[in-house]
Amino acid sequence: MTQAYEHFIAGQAMPASDGATMTLPNPATGDTLATSAAGTAADAERAIEAAHAQLKGGEWSQMNGASRGLCIHRLADLVERDADQMADMDANAIGRPPAEPRMLDLPNAIATLRHAAGWADKIEGRTIPTAGYMGQPTLSYTERLPVGVVAAIVPWNTPLMITCWKLGALLAAGCTVVIKPAEQTPMSALHLAKLCQEAGIPDGVVNVVTGEGATLGPVLCKHPKVTKITFTGSPETGAAIQSVAAPLFKHVALELGGKSPQIVFDDADLEAAVGGCAMGLFFNQGQVCAAGTRLLVHEDIAAAFTDNLAEVARSIQVGNPDQEGTQMGAVASKGQYDKINDYIRRGSDEGAKVLAGGPSEDGDSGWYVRPTLFAEATNDMSIARDEIFGPVGTVITFRDEAEAIAIANDTRYGLAATVWTSNVARAHRVARQIEAGAVGVNAWAPIDPQLPWGGVKQSGIGRECGLAGVLAYTEEKVTTVVL
Repeated sequence: MTQAYEHFIAGQAMPASDGATMTLPNPATGDTLATSAAGTAADAERAIEAAHAQLKGGEWSQMNGASRGLCIHRLADLVERDADQMADMDANAIGRPPAEPRMLDLPNAIATLRHAAGWADKIEGRTIPTAGYMGQPTLSYTERLPVGVVAAIVPWNTPLMITCWKLGALLAAGCTVVIKPAEQTPMSALHLAKLCQEAGIPDGVVNVVTGEGATLGPVLCKHPKVTKITFTGSPETGAAIQSVAAPLFKHVALELGGKSPQIVFDDADLEAAVGGCAMGLFFNQGQVCAAGTRLLVHEDIAAAFTDNLAEVARSIQVGNPDQEGTQMGAVASKGQYDKINDYIRRGSDEGAKVLAGGPSEDGDSGWYVRPTLFAEATNDMSIARDEIFGPVGTVITFRDEAEAIAIANDTRYGLAATVWTSNVARAHRVARQIEAGAVGVNAWAPIDPQLPWGGVKQSGIGRECGLAGVLAYTEEKVTTVVL
């Protein structure tokens, strides 16, 4: 029997107000995986009111930081208990092998919650000495207060991990939330909300509404009781959110797209660079905002590097993620499948050379895309400029350090980058000059809950994780007492 999922509002599972549902397809087979509530504007408003009630005199508003921290610690323990189940939920929803979220997404989500829990009783104000007021001494101090009700709009590629990036920090700060998961991946967010209840977080603090972004998004972004919008997704949707939020003066945090460079210098460990670049290209079927899809390789080693990376790409076993030996599953949707294949054809038309993979022609029994690698490319080609969000890499050669940096920065994005070199001075020098929110040296995307994460340029504004991620859900209020 097909599993049917409903909203989670004020501690209760409930259907859409009009009873409508959505079908969730299985990308690996094209069959129906589950159904979920197709939320209405009324559903979103009900969730916002529940979150607001907890802030205005509810049990959550009376809890101190230490008590909030204990709740978040218990939540982390419960996510760890159900880790395999939640990894399977996310993997099945987007067609990836379950080993991937078990290896990265779930451990990171659990660690993020525990890290945030530790900050809950350490959000401190300051006392600030001043010259006084009209000849009288004063005492001025600040407090960090929760920003309010948060609308958290989450993508489909690593849904639980990114939900926890937002949830742990906002709970530590004392906020409440309405989570809007992607249409494809509501399951883990709904399970997480139930675990919040089990952890002792009061009903109404964490709410989840499912359905189409076009229906729910405007309500979440415009509602006067929503103070902050945190969104992870495409620059186009981020721009639309910002345009709605701007005249309402709402707080906005946007983690958007990327076209991240991986710069491979001629002194790099070739074997390590090939393996690391392959991971940066092909992990999660290439459906990663920080995917290192622009491979900038020194011309002296380009032939050896591309040959070895093409061999890795050809060796990847693509197929049903439930089958033993599968290394890469399907992409998340038919639309994504068509988009990726269109870019692969466009790359050939623009003059790049296919070294591995190529277009996939049969999408009737699952949306599988072959790992694809282009060479003899330039940075003005669409495959080098646009975020494809699939397992497609583009090799571009460079002559020297200055040219590598220039090519790396010649993009509208600035989320992440990787530098492969054995020269310590060069590593620091190049990392400083790359226009990106995070740079890894000799490792692709070394993310950690303690490290702030976010982009520059059209990769977004604001930071998640680390202390910066917690403080982003607070307002600093100043009080001055004339003594």
